[in-house]
Amino acid sequence: MNKYLSLISVAVLLSGCQSFNTDTASPAVEQAATAVTPASEPAIASVEFTEDSLVSLLTAEIAGQRDRFDIALDNYSQQAQATGDPGVAERAFHIAEYLGEDKNALNNALIWANAAPDNLEAQRAAAIQLAQAKRYDEAMTRMEKVLLAQGETQFDFLALSAAQSDRKTRQALLQSFDRLLLKQPNNQQLIFSKAILLNQDDRSEEALQLLEDQPRKNAVAATILLRARLLNQLNRGEEALPLLRNALKKQPNDNRLRMTYARQLIELNQLEEARAEFIELLQQSPEDDDLRFSLALINMDLEAWQEAQVYLEGLIDRGAYGDAAQYNLGRVFEELQDPEQALIAYTQVQGGNNYLAAQQRIANLLLAEQQVKETATHFELERASNADAFIPLYLIEAEALANHDQVETAWLRINQALKQIPEDPSLLYTRAMIADKRNDLAQLEADLQLIIERDPNNAMALNALGYTLADRTDRLEEARQLIEQAHLLEPNDAAITDSLGWVYYRLGDLQSAERLLREAFNAFPDAEVAAHFGEVLWQLGKRKQAQQVWNKALKSQPNNAVLLETMQRLSQ
Repeated sequence: MNKYLSLISVAVLLSGCQSFNTDTASPAVEQAATAVTPASEPAIASVEFTEDSLVSLLTAEIAGQRDRFDIALDNYSQQAQATGDPGVAERAFHIAEYLGEDKNALNNALIWANAAPDNLEAQRAAAIQLAQAKRYDEAMTRMEKVLLAQGETQFDFLALSAAQSDRKTRQALLQSFDRLLLKQPNNQQLIFSKAILLNQDDRSEEALQLLEDQPRKNAVAATILLRARLLNQLNRGEEALPLLRNALKKQPNDNRLRMTYARQLIELNQLEEARAEFIELLQQSPEDDDLRFSLALINMDLEAWQEAQVYLEGLIDRGAYGDAAQYNLGRVFEELQDPEQALIAYTQVQGGNNYLAAQQRIANLLLAEQQVKETATHFELERASNADAFIPLYLIEAEALANHDQVETAWLRINQALKQIPEDPSLLYTRAMIADKRNDLAQLEADLQLIIERDPNNAMALNALGYTLADRTDRLEEARQLIEQAHLLEPNDAAITDSLGWVYYRLGDLQSAERLLREAFNAFPDAEVAAHFGEVLWQLGKRKQAQQVWNKALKSQPNNAVLLETMQRLSQ
């Protein structure tokens, strides 16, 4: 019996396990069970196997045929370590790689490479595994051996794997690349890989120059894509377009080039051309729903609503991009003046990043038609079925009611929420804003003060209270202190900068007010900021500038009450 097992095991190993019935092997088996060295090569036969080894290897093969790759890997790894046989080690390496067992893959790749020093595939596999393990010097040594033997190298993988390494490691790798380039100055993969490392070392201009110094006649797609990326990083994206366009003329079927070109067109706001490229990509890959969704969004940006509708409905029919497709379809129906269909689409959004945005749009659509009861019913049902969004749903409903002149209903709703979750800061803040609409400054101040007491660094509450005091009371010094505290916490927040400019205006410091409000308006040209900025300019005698600021804001927000009141008051 032992002799029989030994003979069948040797036969299996020498034939790459072809003696088993491969017709019944699962796809997973075929992927994982990469054939070992063919029988014509002496790698496996060079080792004298013990009976225990043969039994273990046969067990591994049977386990692999039955999709028990954990057992197969354990046995193969043990025997690779015990025998040092390159064929066994190769087999163990491929199974470990398939299973994502990084440590086993590295160990077996090294056994394989050491046992078969002239096998370039073994050296390359070991180099890649060493690079993944951040053992870059050893990886470089192995890869150099492949290079000198004129084998196919993967220096680019080595360079990319060093992205998260420290600068000292990258510098050492750069020195190694320079040393190899002295021997092979025209090796394009070495040049490409060095450019990757230079870019990772924040030396983008050097990386770009290195690539541009190379002959362009036979430039491969990877080099062109890296050049385009470097140009974008250097804010020279417009130069990437002709580079990519010319490359596509030579390689029209390279989807990587076409996709990068299409995205570059979007980046430069050349949407018509981008749409044409995405249509071409979709024709080449009709099952690619990512492309279909991109086309929907591009058509929306181009206000080609019916075309966008076709792509979005196609995605929904295909069961792809479910919530995102439904949400954007709702937006399309709104633009097509079909609120009923928009509501149907929005109600299909059941979760994900678009869920709350869809609820906001549902509230606005219902309240635009004065359907207050329907709005209440909808949000009661949503809160009952979506406990995780309990507070945001209350906030959306209350704010929508307040914005549609249903202030008292909004007041009832936000108090209803606070009865269930007392002193929640977001609910308190919203109640303060509704109190402002009710001209109840005492309640506004009480709510905001409570938030600040619990969180002294709440910039939003500090700013809201400070601005209200500056705009609606004579407590200007107190307002200034609150807003300055908020500004220290959030110096780049345009709304807070606007408040600070406004309180300086109320205090009579027009120069400081102009500087701050100009900064706020440049960062965020909102109608209310424009109203404040224009008023300060007007008081400084810069009335032509004030009119220009107001007119610019009116184009985007023609019905803003604060802006219209300011213009009417000052123009009298």
